[in-house]
Amino acid sequence: MSKTFIHVLVENEVGIIQLNRPKALNALNRKMVDEIVEQMEAFDADNSIRVIVLKGNERAFAAGADIEEMMEETPLTLEVLDPFAVWDRLSLIKKPTIAAVNGFALGGGFELALHCDLIIAARDAKFGFPEVKLGVLPGAGGTQFLTKAMGRRKALEWIWLGESMTAQEAEKYGVVNRVVEAELVEEEAMRLATRLAKQAPISLRLIKESVYKAEDLPIVDGKMLERKNFYLAFASEDQTEGMRAFKEKRPPTFKGE
Repeated sequence: MSKTFIHVLVENEVGIIQLNRPKALNALNRKMVDEIVEQMEAFDADNSIRVIVLKGNERAFAAGADIEEMMEETPLTLEVLDPFAVWDRLSLIKKPTIAAVNGFALGGGFELALHCDLIIAARDAKFGFPEVKLGVLPGAGGTQFLTKAMGRRKALEWIWLGESMTAQEAEKYGVVNRVVEAELVEEEAMRLATRLAKQAPISLRLIKESVYKAEDLPIVDGKMLERKNFYLAFASEDQTEGMRAFKEKRPPTFKGE
């Protein structure tokens, strides 16, 4: 299935979105972001999809935002357009999301990867926020996500200098999950997605909520949310199946119910 700026595929229970603006190194214009978000929401609402994978091509995941599209904006036009509002919807995706990153993930491309739950990176991938060199700053959550991943001082250093970090540096600072050879990025992302697709969907959803809230809630409130979600899991048929399968010494078959 092909849209203007993305290709959409489904393999088993994994929904795949491939960015498709190769001549611009997948630079993100507003139409492309709209298509990405709308497709991720469609996968999130589709019970046959368990995991979502977002990928680019061998040269770039996404090499930033479309600068030409933004050059003539003013504070007033940006206030009216509110171009980053659509990005907020990415944080509402409840299913596991994985970014498979080859080549450049810069500016808005880096922010798009950071909106995913897990990041698999090629050994030669480059991550960074060059916005300071344009007289601006990340606007789709980059300052927030990077600070949560690597801490205030390192985040300031990278964003202030506008330099690119290697995949190895990104892994060292907890920004990416795994670094593999370039030709293995998609294979590793799909391998991980396939493993997650076999887990109990409701458990994955409740775990995702609990872990994300742990970044913002005091420990007492976070523990209460975790406890609520633990109890809620016992309302699912998957909990019954999982425990019965454990007792019967067989693999469970989860249905997301």
